[in-house]
Amino acid sequence: MKIGSFMLMQNEPQYPIYIISKGRADSRYTSKALEKMQTAYRIVIEPQEYDAYAAVIDSKKILVLPFSNLGLGGIPARNWCWEHAISEGHKYHWILDDNIDGFVRLNYNKKINCLSGAIFRAAEDFVNRYENIGQAGFQYRFFTVAREIQPAFRLNTRIFSCILIRNDLDLRWELRYNEDVDLSIRILQNGWCTVLFNAFLQNKMGTQKLKGGNTEDYQKDGTITKSQMLVDRHPDLASLVYRYGRWHHRVDFDVFKHNLLIKKKDLIIPNEPNEYGMKLIKVQ
Repeated sequence: MKIGSFMLMQNEPQYPIYIISKGRADSRYTSKALEKMQTAYRIVIEPQEYDAYAAVIDSKKILVLPFSNLGLGGIPARNWCWEHAISEGHKYHWILDDNIDGFVRLNYNKKINCLSGAIFRAAEDFVNRYENIGQAGFQYRFFTVAREIQPAFRLNTRIFSCILIRNDLDLRWELRYNEDVDLSIRILQNGWCTVLFNAFLQNKMGTQKLKGGNTEDYQKDGTITKSQMLVDRHPDLASLVYRYGRWHHRVDFDVFKHNLLIKKKDLIIPNEPNEYGMKLIKVQ
């Protein structure tokens, strides 16, 4: 028997899930993961790639951008999804990278594969308890050490790759590289809170490990270029560090520790735990 999986057939996400993708019709890791979880999503692509994606994904799940090859990375697509979610009347929307190879629930320090969209709904319900969460998301699986005790979530830090965004923020995506860190910083600077869930994890593939997306740009420009871009934008918070054989950025998020969660009025949280229909099962 392999390690167990959490699975259910109810409690689906209430907010739309968008996957932005380019040049990855063959791999489509995130799409495959959500298909296994029987979770609704839409994949957002450029028009010249429609035939390739429609050959492997239900056309009803495909949204075609009104532009192509702008040379601005994923920023135009991310902002287009934001406006699309607003046009449909949603309070929040999920924006996912296209190289996430599954999702995980951290339960009693065990990383257990999750075959249910209930983790998205549980995160949404938590966020909806508060007035001032601008952004939330799932931690990377490889950043969570199973032998260490982890809090259910971390407050006021960066949110990567699998992101729930509040639609009425007076902000948009801007930076070509490290755009998710930049957006998290600006959300916090505007007094909002961010929530990074450790209870739910994403199996994000490493940077530059997969063809397509922005991989060619990263390889051409180098990690120091993209890290320097963030440092230039936020010199009071970000710095360059050399680790693991390449340049990285480091951001001081401690300055936002005074951004406190504000509960909604008359909020009543049940005393009993809610498993959202999830059950631990064993798979062959």
